[in-house]
Amino acid sequence: MRMYLSSFRTGDAPDRLLALLDEPARTSEVAVIVNALDALPGEERQAALEREIDALTALGLRPVELDLRAFFDEPSTRAAEALSRFPLVWVRGGNVFVLRHALARSGADLALTDLLRRDAIVYAGYSAGACVLAPDLHGLERCDDPRAVLAAYGAPARRDGLALLDYVVVPHIDSPGHPESEVLGTVAELYRAAGTPHQPLRDGQAIVVNGGSTEIH
Repeated sequence: MRMYLSSFRTGDAPDRLLALLDEPARTSEVAVIVNALDALPGEERQAALEREIDALTALGLRPVELDLRAFFDEPSTRAAEALSRFPLVWVRGGNVFVLRHALARSGADLALTDLLRRDAIVYAGYSAGACVLAPDLHGLERCDDPRAVLAAYGAPARRDGLALLDYVVVPHIDSPGHPESEVLGTVAELYRAAGTPHQPLRDGQAIVVNGGSTEIH
């Protein structure tokens, strides 16, 4: 598997993200998923999408949105076919429970799991985009409101993660410029007390997974 999991935005080591792609892939379109923001008003969601597009374009990539809502309640093969076109998927932060629902309802959770295990795609993203890879999302409700799933989709929140990692990524730790830093510090403390495997990240840091190698930059 190849992953670039940042605490905030592209982090301080975007060269490590680019290094996960071979040269031909760098000229291909890359998918941008911002469904973690589906509970926000449309204009806010659009503005956030445009920021992600601009940031990835500045790295020399060719980002395009892949809106998972287009695949809701469709056969899972549709999302799998769409995702298989891309060498990289960038998953923006937001509400982890909203993102988890969108991944499940579209079938993208199963598709991404398969593509990653076959090393056919790079998974990259930040904040909720990293948190959703955990085995379980319990504890993250202290930061992200699960009721946003009901507001966005009229459905209850799921608490299972994609289980592509065997620990929870806890972003924005010791990052005084981020409004969620304090509450996520509390989440990390509770995980420590409960013995829950987790990896804290401060803004600027990223976990880089490349096959059997995992590093923090």
